[in-house]
Amino acid sequence: MASPLVIPIIIVAIVGLSGYLVYKYLIFDLMCKRAVNLALQKYNIKKTPSQIIKEYYQSKGEEISHKEIVALEKNYRRNGPDEFLTMYDAIRDSKHQKE
Repeated sequence: MASPLVIPIIIVAIVGLSGYLVYKYLIFDLMCKRAVNLALQKYNIKKTPSQIIKEYYQSKGEEISHKEIVALEKNYRRNGPDEFLTMYDAIRDSKHQKE
């Protein structure tokens, strides 16, 4: 008696959960990446987000590994995409001060 009701509920739960996971880990990240790239293009910045992060930390005198750069890029891309523009401005200002 319960099996005709339980099986469709389990199927719907599996489909819903898989859809949510695909959105959270694939589609949302792609949308964030696209938004960051469009913002960099809008301001005519020809550097990638990872290049900006690497140069920013080098200008501060810190050496970070590629793994840390990738983690920071993902974090900034999802939680604070304006950070890339702020870091780029800081890099540009530090270059102008050195000259």
